[in-house]
Amino acid sequence: MKPRHKRIAIIAASLSILAIAAALVLKAFQSNLVFFFSPSQVMANEAPRGKAFRIGGMVEAGSLKRESDGLTVHFRVTDTAQTINVVYTGILPDLFKEGKGVVAQGSIGPDGVFRATEVLAKHDENYMPPDAAHAIEQAQKAQKTLILK
Repeated sequence: MKPRHKRIAIIAASLSILAIAAALVLKAFQSNLVFFFSPSQVMANEAPRGKAFRIGGMVEAGSLKRESDGLTVHFRVTDTAQTINVVYTGILPDLFKEGKGVVAQGSIGPDGVFRATEVLAKHDENYMPPDAAHAIEQAQKAQKTLILK
């Protein structure tokens, strides 16, 4: 085999191995991909049935009910337009409260209830990154100095 043919064969083999590796990485990434939907989108059947996804919104006030086992909780998540029932078995995060933000991961059951496998409590809606808070504070100070002059 001529040196030219060897180089072409090595390049072709390398490209084939690279393509296979890229395909495996993309397949693994796609199987771990979880999309986020609001209750309105779920009620409009935009969320996948039988596949895991995340739902987010506010925990509706007065909707939190605990079962006698101490681990299973029922609550409703709302985006103020639509509401969806959620069931979760496990320990809830410390920040989880009625009227606060929540993100739950799971899937919709045949009965239309969202069965969560993970619940994440969101920070207070008033939370702001320190840099943004500092910028707003500086802008307010500048505004006050202009008014006083």
